[in-house]
Amino acid sequence: MTEATTPPSSAPQPASWNDTGWFGHPRQLARLFTTEMWERFGFYGMRALLTLYLTKHFLFSDTTTNGLYGGFAALVYLTPLIGGLIADRVLGSKRSVKYGAILMSLGYFVLCFGGQTARPHADIAGQHYEVISENAVDRPTSSGLEKRYIVDHGQRLQIKGNEDGSVALLAPDGHVARTVPGDQFTTGGTRSSAYVLLMLLGLSLVAVGNGFFKPNLATVVGELYAPGDRRRDAGFTIFYMGINLGSLFSQLLCPWLADTVGWWAGFLLAAIGMAVAWTLIQFDGGRLAGYGEPPVQKGRDLTIPIYLGALVAVGAVILLFQNLIDARPVAAGSNILAYVIALPLLGKILFASFLIGVPAILVYAWRSGSRAEFQMMVAAMILTTFNTVFWTLFEQAGSSLTLFADRNTDLSVFGLFSMSAGQMQFFNALFIVTLAPLLTILWGKLASRGLEPSIPIKFGVALMGVGAGFLFLVWGTRFAGPDFKVSIWWLAGLYLIHSLAELCISPVGMSMITKLSLTRIVGLMMGVWYLSIAMAQYVAGIVAQVASVATVGGEVTNLKLSLDTYTGVFTVIGWIAVAIGVVLLALSGVLKKLMHGVR
Repeated sequence: MTEATTPPSSAPQPASWNDTGWFGHPRQLARLFTTEMWERFGFYGMRALLTLYLTKHFLFSDTTTNGLYGGFAALVYLTPLIGGLIADRVLGSKRSVKYGAILMSLGYFVLCFGGQTARPHADIAGQHYEVISENAVDRPTSSGLEKRYIVDHGQRLQIKGNEDGSVALLAPDGHVARTVPGDQFTTGGTRSSAYVLLMLLGLSLVAVGNGFFKPNLATVVGELYAPGDRRRDAGFTIFYMGINLGSLFSQLLCPWLADTVGWWAGFLLAAIGMAVAWTLIQFDGGRLAGYGEPPVQKGRDLTIPIYLGALVAVGAVILLFQNLIDARPVAAGSNILAYVIALPLLGKILFASFLIGVPAILVYAWRSGSRAEFQMMVAAMILTTFNTVFWTLFEQAGSSLTLFADRNTDLSVFGLFSMSAGQMQFFNALFIVTLAPLLTILWGKLASRGLEPSIPIKFGVALMGVGAGFLFLVWGTRFAGPDFKVSIWWLAGLYLIHSLAELCISPVGMSMITKLSLTRIVGLMMGVWYLSIAMAQYVAGIVAQVASVATVGGEVTNLKLSLDTYTGVFTVIGWIAVAIGVVLLALSGVLKKLMHGVR
């Protein structure tokens, strides 16, 4: 261990085996658990609103919204690689968490200032028209009564989409005054560049702040346990339950506030949640004294330069986001080189890092490790690639599935009340909290009988499960009503299946990496694991772009066309996921041999 990573001599020893002050665990775990819960409360509350905010308030197209959302989610997983390194070398975990909490809370607060709703417009065969909105509300939940009009030669014409993609302009008496081919009808929004910049600033503060916060709170949890303490795994399980408890409540409350008061109220609640997380760490009453402290350093103190550098990084992330907004899709039928050239800068960085990093690490393992170690690394990389596919599809929750909930789902619950589209992600957290203990018991019973599935089989089942969830929803579209909306329970069923799939892959992923990697590059491999998830988030945005539907003023003008579009895309990705899962099951025997007994 170098001097740069040696803890100060005043640091306390890890909690003793007899420290069982909180449900059999060190007392400090309670504070860290609560901190994680409030941080996730803020993040998932914001996430529940983000896609709807972009489409309904700023009137971005589905393509732009899904691309921006995917880029944001990718950076949320990419920045912790740098944040963890900075904490190890300079700041220490605790100071990193505090600084990250401040940046994230500021980010959510900045999102409260969205300004006036963007003004919709339409371009018809080269002619520009302002769009008149009737019964429109600047809220996450649509009323279903919205109508959009243009005024042409003094006549008010209602905009209505046709199933073939063309647009009908209806006269006041209801007859079709004009039909416009889809390629001659484009829509957009006139929005304040200042408020768009504020929104990008908010997202950038969250992305950079998350890099400081996310990897380092877990590091402090690890310091509570002495080496060999068997309570460590259970402690991390309790700690990570805070994620789902936080998201469980915020995904109900933040959208509710945004609907009843305004967007700003939903984002403000997220900011408050994040501020509570900061308070719990900043004012810990000495309970965390000595844990997560900065390493002993020689020479100049780099704390202030790092804090300032993070603010510069916020500016760089704003530019990456602006590049995503400005990206233009390539023409259909273009070759692969055209697609690569057209990728936004963030996409180029992610793909290049993954395509170069994975082979380079395997070459290193082949040259410096034993035959068995190389084979284990090959297995790790193969499973990491399959993991990327899983999260690409699973993370449709925040983009295409949220828009499907808003547009083509009857959100009434037994006719008693209605949920909002932003609240639908609540089902995932609910199912994780209720099913995780049951699945843990199941794996334990199977393990005691020597029947617990291997890691490749669990991964394969997870992939088939995420595909089955989409196919279940597609089945439900057959029972859509005359309003082209499916019952809320079909979407809840998708989240149930996806949650079971998540529990088959998420808890074992990082553990698998630590078991299969060469000891001297475990940290690097964890970086590749996070990079693969960042890649998945970005590609998830691309997949969601395929499911994009034309909108006018943030609303679709033909719900049947919308339903058909989502059904087509969900059918394709559902069957692809099932097929890939079957392939992985077929390879499980080979992978098991490459893993040399690792379970």
